[in-house]
Amino acid sequence: MLEFLKNNIGTIAVSILLLLIVSAIIVRIVKNKKQGKSSCGCGCSSCSMKGICHEQDRDKPQK
Repeated sequence: MLEFLKNNIGTIAVSILLLLIVSAIIVRIVKNKKQGKSSCGCGCSSCSMKGICHEQDRDKPQK
């Protein structure tokens, strides 16, 4: 077992690093989604899908 770890430490380290990066990206996407932020990063005013994307928001009464 120790020999396996010694021979593959580089691969294991890179895999752990990539896993951490992907996990951080997923957490950020979920957090932004819960806050109602757009996933594309641009404003909705110039988007061709703006009428479909936020359709459920138009049905809610404004406060």
